[in-house]
Amino acid sequence: MKIAFLSFPEMKEILLSELRGRFGITQKPTENYGDLIYFEDLAIPKNFSKVIPYWARTVMLEPIFVTFNTISEAATKLKQIQRNWAPYQYTCFRRSQLIQEKLPYINLKDKKFPVTIPQSPIGLYTLIDEHNMIASAKTSSCLPAGTIHFIEDHDNPPSRAYLKIQESLTIANLLNGTGLPHKGQMCFEAGASPGGWTWVLVNLGAKVFAVDRAELASELMKNPLVKFQAHDAFSLKPDDIEKENGKIDWVFSDVICYPERLLQWINMWLEYNPELNMICTIKMQGDIDWQLVKKFEEINGSKIVHLNYNKHELTWIHTR
Repeated sequence: MKIAFLSFPEMKEILLSELRGRFGITQKPTENYGDLIYFEDLAIPKNFSKVIPYWARTVMLEPIFVTFNTISEAATKLKQIQRNWAPYQYTCFRRSQLIQEKLPYINLKDKKFPVTIPQSPIGLYTLIDEHNMIASAKTSSCLPAGTIHFIEDHDNPPSRAYLKIQESLTIANLLNGTGLPHKGQMCFEAGASPGGWTWVLVNLGAKVFAVDRAELASELMKNPLVKFQAHDAFSLKPDDIEKENGKIDWVFSDVICYPERLLQWINMWLEYNPELNMICTIKMQGDIDWQLVKKFEEINGSKIVHLNYNKHELTWIHTR
């Protein structure tokens, strides 16, 4: 099977490790084009058909090679295949830009949160040199090159973690149409300090019960939508939290902890209320235990993704 995996930037080795450890793929790639890993004839394991590697921002599912002489010819050949295309650039940057300008318009600019992502199919192409490209009309993501970037606010958020919750909320809404936390809803956030996630949630109008051993940024501590408690968030019981704060609609965690402990905590909340919306970061500790990650994925109604703003971690999303 011909297939190509586009890794997240500087994470190609982790993607290759995932292919080996999670899927048992020890076959060497036929070629590497920057972050794009191409297999000419990959023997696909049985467990691969329904699963996309987490560390692949998108996958070329039907890659082909296209030869062209001019920029116009390159754009014409792509348009003859389908309408929507996004580039992955690792060489011939100016030439790729000129080709993209001749294709039907796709918004490749950084997004302002909140944003709704169109779910139209989108192809991916990569210039190999001035006259050759690899392209696939069918990919695993409706995001251009499998990636979303947000316009950054360098003044107001107390940490860059706000970008991670913006992306995960956008993906949750894209996956299941859950909508976003809003006025009238209550969020419980474990490990909230210094408040990057809390900042996003209150700006959406939601109330937040934020728990951590350290306080939030001063402006958030004064925010009427925020109730803070200095405590070990994982030791609090769901029924006690709701008695003090009312019905919880969303549960969030970006706590640095072992995945085993996070899994136990998640199961406690879902036993209490299986219909909860939850978003949690799975922090990896050294080598990844793929059997443990699978236990997160097997929870009904859940999805595991690697975000553009994740590092050596995954994001677990559960929606009702």
